Order: sequence, then C-alpha cells, then structure tokens
Amino acid sequence: MAQGGCGIVAAVLRRRANRGIPVERNSENAIRREALVTLQSHILAEEERAPVETTGTLSWIMSAISISAKIIASHLRRARLEDVLGEAGDENVQGEQQQKLDVIANETLIAILRGRSGVAAIGSEEDEELIMVDADSRRGTRRYAVLFDPLDGSSNLDIGGTVGTIFSILRVDDDQQAALQPGTAQVAAGYVLYGSSTIMVSCTGGGVSMFVLDPNVGAFMRVADQLKIPARGKSYSVNEANADSFPDQYRRFLGRCRQAGYSSRYVGAMVADVHRVLLQGGVFMYPPTAKAPEGKLRLMYECNPLAFLITQAGGLATTGEGDVLAVQPNALHQRVPIVLGSPEDVQAFLDA
Repeated sequence: MAQGGCGIVAAVLRRRANRGIPVERNSENAIRREALVTLQSHILAEEERAPVETTGTLSWIMSAISISAKIIASHLRRARLEDVLGEAGDENVQGEQQQKLDVIANETLIAILRGRSGVAAIGSEEDEELIMVDADSRRGTRRYAVLFDPLDGSSNLDIGGTVGTIFSILRVDDDQQAALQPGTAQVAAGYVLYGSSTIMVSCTGGGVSMFVLDPNVGAFMRVADQLKIPARGKSYSVNEANADSFPDQYRRFLGRCRQAGYSSRYVGAMVADVHRVLLQGGVFMYPPTAKAPEGKLRLMYECNPLAFLITQAGGLATTGEGDVLAVQPNALHQRVPIVLGSPEDVQAFLDA
C-alpha cells in the first residue's frame, strides 16, 4: 500500500510545485493525509454529512459499482489477448449489435449488484425489463434502483478507443414503476472512464468528485473534489455527419460556434466527450435527427446521470425544450435530445 500512497503524494507535490505553491517541510505528511481518500471513505463521509439518517447502504452499492469497474477494466486491458473483441452475435433491446464486452460488462454489474443489501431493482440499457431483486431478506433497509449503461461507446472497442460505464441510483419502493422517476430524484450518479487510466466521477448530491484507480493499491483514490465546470469553453462535441437533418436552432448555434473559433471534438463515446466538457468546458449535444427524431440517447441510462453530474458542477442540461432532469419518464428506454455543458454555452444554444 505504501508504494501507491507515495505515488499519489508525489503527484500532489509536483502539481503544487508546478503552480509555484511553496512546499514546506511537513507538506508531505499533510498531503498524505489529504490525498489518501478512497472512494469508500469519501462516500461514508458524505453519508455522515447527510441531513437525514443514513444506513451505509448507498456506500455499499457504490462499492459494488467500483468492484465491477475494476473487473471491467481488467477485461478491457486484456481484451485482444482473451479474444473478447467483436460482436457477440445478438442484438440488445435497442436493436443494436451487442459486443462481447457489452455482455461481459453487463453480466458483471448485474452479478455483483444482485448480492448487495438495499438493491431493490437493477436496470440495464442492454435488457428490456428491470430485474427485481428478492425483497424478503432485505426488509428494513433503505432500497434503491441502480440503472446503468454497462459499456458506453462500445463501437470504439475494436480500435482501442475510450469507453465507459454510466450509472444512476434512485430510491424506490418495491413497485417496478417506482424506477420511472425524473432525474431530480437521483440520489447518486456517475461514470467510469476506461482510458489511459481508469477514472470514476461521481456525485451523491454534495458536489462532484473524481477518483483514479491506483493499480498498486487496488482502490479508487480521490484526486479532485467539488469539481466546477468552466463557465464557457472553446469546443463543441456533436456527430456532424447528421448535421443536414439537425433542427434550425442547432445549426444556427453550431454556425456561431465555428465563427467564434470553437473546435470540434467528438470521440463517439458520451462518457469521454462529457468528461472533456466537465474539465475543460464547452458543450456536448445529441440533437433530434431524421433517423432519430426523438433523440438517440436514453434518458434513464445516459442523459439523467450525466445531466445530474454536469448541473451539480455548475453547468446546464436541456432537451432543447426544458430541463433534462425535469422530464417525467414514460418508459425505461425512453430517448430524448440533449445539450449539456458550460452554462454560458448552453444558454447561447437556448438563445440561438
């Protein structure tokens, strides 16, 4: 454990030195105490500060998601060696070809979450219905539904591109329809980005925090807390191949962005594009198109959790007609258009 901790402390010291912040004799010990905050201890501290009585159940669920992320990250690192790239041969409920790693990620999350106390329902973008967890042995605990996109951007897998996991947690009763709540009802949300490092960004309502998986320790370590999105950015993220069928408002806005010198940045994985927007500012959008007039992205599995994070970080998220988080869902796999990002950029879209 000492090796991983030292690496984190050294990184903090380097960042302070690069910024011209004096490094005092006792700085290393102080930073060590500050730096060695795991995801688990962070969530427990958040629960202790909650205005209502807590039971630790949410921390237990977040722990399950972090374990799942470590397993998925391990499969991704060895994907070509294990021959788990390519299509699985089946379609998901969306009519999309499943990748082998889609199936692995989905099964991993379901298997680990099934055994967690307090999980009443599990919903995956890959499955048509909610999985209702047996309630008999869970009485007396606060109960939650966990919804997720197990592997966002899986079309990037064969080329070694960035992918991610998106999750949303809602408090529910035993009724299956209780999961159909607006995004404002989320008690926690986040994503895991699998790239040059494995990064988790999460929020339990008290601000947005970022964690990096330290492979020497085997734990997600907090590297940033109370993240705030820049008020304005210099890039936009959208699939411009569909631009000819974008509504006029989107086309006007993008034209003004190009005139103002904005750059186009589009990875094809929502997690990666939104992560850039969160850290550097700008705007991500998926408009209605001729092929997807209601929008392409799923409200419950993608739009709500990422809108929750962005707004908690000071940004805005809209369907073009109203707040994403205020949409009352009518189906688990409902799709909506989305524009989210820096508050000034999103407002400029709304004014276009």
